[in-house]
Amino acid sequence: MTAQPGPTEDELNLGLLLFIPYRALENRVFEALARAGFDDFTPAQARLMQRIGPAGTRLTELAEAAQVTKQTAGHLVDQLERTGYVRRTPDPTDARARLVRLAERGTAAQPVAAAVVAEVEDEWRRHLGERRWGQLRASLTALREITDPYR
Repeated sequence: MTAQPGPTEDELNLGLLLFIPYRALENRVFEALARAGFDDFTPAQARLMQRIGPAGTRLTELAEAAQVTKQTAGHLVDQLERTGYVRRTPDPTDARARLVRLAERGTAAQPVAAAVVAEVEDEWRRHLGERRWGQLRASLTALREITDPYR
């Protein structure tokens, strides 16, 4: 039995064409984080962590931004809190609410991830050339207008 070739680029839908490079970027970030000793969180936890604002974010807002249930977000935050990536603090604007903030370990992981993202983007820019790179960024930025409720 021989392996069937996969679909060509012309046959892939746009969602897959966007997802494939994203997954490659994400894999490289996770590899670098693991090499730096940050190997104890999952992609789901990382996607939630990426949505924590600099002043902290309420759990309900994290759940909404990550498009998961509040229970799922709470479970992910519990795990991240146990491993030292986040902490919960009182919300200064509402005594009943709590904010999720990056803890020391989460803050320490950020520059590792940011360096890999910059490296990958530089590779992609060189591969595409400045004109196509600019067009890609402009097109994806324009798509946020109709796809990203948190822009």
